[in-house]
Amino acid sequence: MNKFYIIFLSFIIIGCGTSNVISEDSETGNSYAMDYSYLALGDSYTIGESVPESARWPVQLAVRLRERGYKVAPPKIIAKTGWTTGNLLSVMRSELNYTRKFDLVSILIGVNNQYQGKSIEAYEKELREIFKLALNHSKQREKGVFAVSIPDYGVTPFGQENAETIATEIDQFNAVFKKVAGEFEVDFYNITPISREAARDDALIAPDGLHPSELMYRYWVDEIIDDIPQMLPR
Repeated sequence: MNKFYIIFLSFIIIGCGTSNVISEDSETGNSYAMDYSYLALGDSYTIGESVPESARWPVQLAVRLRERGYKVAPPKIIAKTGWTTGNLLSVMRSELNYTRKFDLVSILIGVNNQYQGKSIEAYEKELREIFKLALNHSKQREKGVFAVSIPDYGVTPFGQENAETIATEIDQFNAVFKKVAGEFEVDFYNITPISREAARDDALIAPDGLHPSELMYRYWVDEIIDDIPQMLPR
């Protein structure tokens, strides 16, 4: 057998055997190896509207995991302000590489379904499709996926005039969210009570008067940080 071919084949085998993710620092452009990949799916709460990139809760989560010795790459975020389940589902189908799988996948979606007056039945149907795709892109299927509840924006200056209605409807959407997560055997973290603390603490609200602040996102991460490492494959 040709010597060059043997060497080339050896590199292929070695490359297939590694679990490292090659990530690039957005500020320096330097590449570095990470053991775990992370896909964060959602809307304005996941993309971190009105806070710096470093303050987004999925970014904070990845940093906190690295502090604990888990080499988690900066998350691939598929999220945009104003997205409903339909928007997220459409972009997931078009943007995600069919064969790529992630060690960790998070889902937080639904507030814009509520805000735009979309039916809870349509939300449930599209949410199931999102979970199916999320599991298909998870290396460990349901063991690598987790859901984070919809926060209550009725406690913010933006939503305070309709606070009671918003709270009721957010609870209804979260009940469906939790039910669907349970059907797929996905862990569901209820951060909605934390979001309601903003009624008593302005520091938990971003300057736009609607979205969470960096501190609020930190509290969300505090809520889940002890559990998430158990989801990462050894």
